[in-house]
Amino acid sequence: MNTPAHLLIGAAAFARPAQGAALCAALLGSVLPDLSLYVMASASLYILNIPAQVVFDQLYFSPAWQTVFAVDNSFFVWGTALGLGLWRRWHLLTIGASAGLLHLVMDFFLHAGDGRPQFWPLSSWVFESLISYWDSTHHAIWVAPISMAVCLAAYAVLWQRGLSIGAKLFFTVFLAAELWVARQWIMYF
Repeated sequence: MNTPAHLLIGAAAFARPAQGAALCAALLGSVLPDLSLYVMASASLYILNIPAQVVFDQLYFSPAWQTVFAVDNSFFVWGTALGLGLWRRWHLLTIGASAGLLHLVMDFFLHAGDGRPQFWPLSSWVFESLISYWDSTHHAIWVAPISMAVCLAAYAVLWQRGLSIGAKLFFTVFLAAELWVARQWIMYF
């Protein structure tokens, strides 16, 4: 799933109230599993001037990058964070870890050929879903409209929770980004 979708869905599912620290925790948990990709890809593309084809066809699948992805996409790491949050009654950690786990579950079922090893440190096995959120050869033409509908519903839920004007604008930008990116995936992949 695209990161804007994770942000919208994670916030709608776990940011109660949809403001302040609870909202920040839900957003942080929703983005952290993808953050390493953004940092490494940005550094490779814009600082090291590595061609995009090398970054996404080679580096993405390299053992070094996959190791980083294994850690920040591990069900065990996020499950431990959730368990700690529940045990210690740390509400914000519980919200963030819940949003992170939701991100992992959605990715688990929507990555065909580009999944991540989500069972670190016990295994480097990668589940190869038959369904992809972006690859039309793996049913993205059907997944994208469903994803867009879920994002619209999440946006509506957030809007109903009395977001500030700034937060409404913030989520409007993410909804527009999700709809635009989903359209691009369908048209070009």
